[in-house]
Amino acid sequence: MSRVLLTGGGGFIGSHIADALLEAGHQVRVLDWLHPAAHADRGRPADLPAAVDFRRGDVREASDVVAALAGVDHVCHQAAMVGLGTDILDIADYVAHNDLGTAVLLRELARARFGGRLVQASSMVVYGEGRYRCAEHGETRPPARTTADLDAGRFEPACPRCGAPLEPLAIPEDAPVDPRNVYAATKLQQELLAVAFSRETGIPVTSLRYHNVYGPRMPRDTPYAGVASIFVSALNAGQAPRVFEDGRQLRDFVHVRDVARANVLALTAAEPVPGAFNVCSGVPRSVGEMAHALHAAGFGGVPAPRTTGAYRLGDVRHVFADPARATARLGFTAREDFAAGMAEFAAAPPRAEPVPAG
Repeated sequence: MSRVLLTGGGGFIGSHIADALLEAGHQVRVLDWLHPAAHADRGRPADLPAAVDFRRGDVREASDVVAALAGVDHVCHQAAMVGLGTDILDIADYVAHNDLGTAVLLRELARARFGGRLVQASSMVVYGEGRYRCAEHGETRPPARTTADLDAGRFEPACPRCGAPLEPLAIPEDAPVDPRNVYAATKLQQELLAVAFSRETGIPVTSLRYHNVYGPRMPRDTPYAGVASIFVSALNAGQAPRVFEDGRQLRDFVHVRDVARANVLALTAAEPVPGAFNVCSGVPRSVGEMAHALHAAGFGGVPAPRTTGAYRLGDVRHVFADPARATARLGFTAREDFAAGMAEFAAAPPRAEPVPAG
């Protein structure tokens, strides 16, 4: 039995990791600031079992981190601001919570001569656009899409050499990274800080690149919510979900219980498994398909999802994952059924409504 410090354990993914660790027989201490954009009630989160040692504190504050680290064997670092947020004015908050918070945690681990494992949450957003192949020129990486193309409804990236359509492919962990928004840049920086820390201290670090996570307890009605949560909020309000672009953009939707299990595997494998790993279902699906799956899960009286042609400039067209490395090295394969998971998510009660950003 291990004692695990779980930062951000009061949140959507973190609370499921706490459940999975307890079920596996481990002791769990949670350190969470309870960001008001995701937590209306800033007391002890109702989703955390009584067995969890909950500490309200901030990973940016050294004293909070030092107190939380006392006596733990391993650390699972989930604390972060997520999503695209509102606009570029969020930039300092993202850097502070994600990168400064990670840096303070790493510094205090080094000062404490920590001897356990560190598992940290990363994201598929570090890749930017996914992996593509041109029929004539082979594998290629298209440049960022232009506003002129997006305004004209030309959503698919083209070969930068010949302009031909590209075939999207599953992306492996050794693909070049190319973060294309503030959140993505901070997640990549977290990985790089952890790599530098591991080189200097010898402490093994596993970075788990989550793809599009969904499931019960997902925050709703906040600028930092994921697309699945935004769609469910619309359906619960009796409105048709608004699907951006043409709805054919491909993602990998992975259930939160699978994500929690990947964290437990990384923390408890017989030997440390350092490096970056895709945490995904291994099955690409379109955003439109996901919206219709939610609609079919119990909203027959609500208008069906509609594609709008609108776009967000920070979004990429296709990014979905190759799960082979996580399967081979971590022993992780997603188990949750997509249709059943979407039905469960659609029926789940929302978390307490958060304080609106700003």
